Amino acid sequence: MANKLEQLKTMTTVVADTGDIDSIRKFKPQDATTNPSLLLQAAQLEVYRPLLQESITWADSTTASPDQKYADAMDYLSVKVGTEITSVIPGYISTEVDARLSFDTQATLQKARRLIQLYEQNGIGRDRVLIKIAATWEGIQAAKILEIENIHCNLTLIFGFAQAVACAEAQVTLISPFVGRILDWHRASTGQDYTPENDPGVISVKEIYSYFKAHQYSTIIMGASFRNTGEIEQLAGCDRLTISPGLMAELQQDSSPLKRQLDPKSAQSDHAKIDVTEKYFRWQMNQSAMATEKLADGIRRFTEDQIKLETLLRQL
Repeated sequence: MANKLEQLKTMTTVVADTGDIDSIRKFKPQDATTNPSLLLQAAQLEVYRPLLQESITWADSTTASPDQKYADAMDYLSVKVGTEITSVIPGYISTEVDARLSFDTQATLQKARRLIQLYEQNGIGRDRVLIKIAATWEGIQAAKILEIENIHCNLTLIFGFAQAVACAEAQVTLISPFVGRILDWHRASTGQDYTPENDPGVISVKEIYSYFKAHQYSTIIMGASFRNTGEIEQLAGCDRLTISPGLMAELQQDSSPLKRQLDPKSAQSDHAKIDVTEKYFRWQMNQSAMATEKLADGIRRFTEDQIKLETLLRQL
């Protein structure tokens, strides 16, 4: 029998949650996704050292303002890593907008357009790129405009149902609900442990999946941030799942049967279709301590790693 990773690929598009090209070559995913944390890990690898220096050299030659130099070098580094990854995957590469812009719609638009311009200068069309944006209200409004411009978006740090529905209403290409971080919050909050079947992160994605399919939204659901293979198996059949190399290796080593859990043909939702206004969005986020705390925490974490990467570039 095929191993569980191979079985999963027959029902779900598997995405590599890494910036390590060797791991991507090994597991042969359809798409790949990066973020400042993953880029920081990749920057420690010897294979990427020349790219760090190249990024600084490029920024020196193109940037008039010293203050802007390292932000530009970061953009260049992100795109160069993404460009390398597109050579070994057939699908999308996700590249993240600076998390410090998460509450600024206009600055997010400017950064996203700049990243796409850099990709196009490197010979990568916008049809291969997803711009990753934190799913704040401001970020979702930026994504709505970008999608009209044919710049496709991956709205990340999804922890609440209102975030997901607002993204679908904005017709974004893809959302990334963070399964494991939802589990982390509930474990810390309740002191309980959870099985894959009653894992609150898994339940959240299943609720979003049922709503999207029942109301025929085209937005792709990509479960992310997994803590164990049990979570992944409970979401077999989800549109996409982005999985770390370690968990892909575990799935690859298991040849027991994998049952499909999610199917658009049988999806039913208890929710009537919701018109997500800014008032509705902010109230629903206010009512969910988990979604509010984890969104803020995720933005802070990505910002910290962005700053660490810029510090690394400054030391060259």
